[in-house]
Amino acid sequence: MARNEEKAQSMLNRFIALKAEEKKKPKERRPYLASECRDLAEADRWRQQIMREIGRKVAEIQNEGLGEHRLRDLNDEINKLIREKSHWERRIVELGGPNYAKHSAKMTDLEGNIVDVPNPSGRGPGYRYFGAAKKLPGVRELFEKPPELRKRRTRYDIYKRIDASYYGYRDEEDGVLERVEGPAEERMRAEAVEEWRRVEEVRREARKAVKSGEVVSVAKEVLFEGIEEEVEEEERRNREKAEKEEMEREGRREFVAHVPLPDEKEIERMVLEKKKMELLSKYVSEGLLEEQSEAKAMLNIQR
Repeated sequence: MARNEEKAQSMLNRFIALKAEEKKKPKERRPYLASECRDLAEADRWRQQIMREIGRKVAEIQNEGLGEHRLRDLNDEINKLIREKSHWERRIVELGGPNYAKHSAKMTDLEGNIVDVPNPSGRGPGYRYFGAAKKLPGVRELFEKPPELRKRRTRYDIYKRIDASYYGYRDEEDGVLERVEGPAEERMRAEAVEEWRRVEEVRREARKAVKSGEVVSVAKEVLFEGIEEEVEEEERRNREKAEKEEMEREGRREFVAHVPLPDEKEIERMVLEKKKMELLSKYVSEGLLEEQSEAKAMLNIQR
């Protein structure tokens, strides 16, 4: 008896399920083109459906054990859905709905930093990588920043930064250097003047002692170097004066030439002859020069 009741109950359940399926509307498919949709609510519903599909595939692509080929396929499918979602978002804006693209998520690298999406075509949101696809061979390099090359400064860049301050011409403008060096400079100047006066006084007394022929105790403290320099300078002047007088005496004597010297006309003739010979040797062959010299010898021409 129980067996017959179970069979009847199962048949009833199947009958109820069949009737429910008949009452349901046929399952609608998402339009291939977003432009075919004319209703804002429908467009928003299809966008939500695409968002759910993207979420499922993004959760699946987090598994690194799927293999390289499956990860690449999943990543391609996600990018395809993202492009389709952007079409529906534009269609929603055209129908008067909100602009979802303004608040879309940014792409990040392995450290979570926002990076630019590679988009060579310039259309759409560009190709993105998700989950374990970021660690695939050839993809990791896209997220690595190239090392910054330190640009070597040129000579122009170096000289461009050099101004008067580099050479120390503006060191005294702030007044700090003057306050620091002022007392030391005055002290050094006073010491130099005092030393100069002492040396001059000693030299003066030494000259007096030398002229009088007396040797006093002050002469022992004389700077002999200064006196010797003055004596040598005086001897040099006397020597130059004597040489000059001797040269003047020799200049008064009449110059006698022991060989005949050519006059100006003879020198001009010799120079002209030399230039003629140079021109002849440049533009005339050697055979012609020999014939010319033989003809002059036969005709007894000296020129």
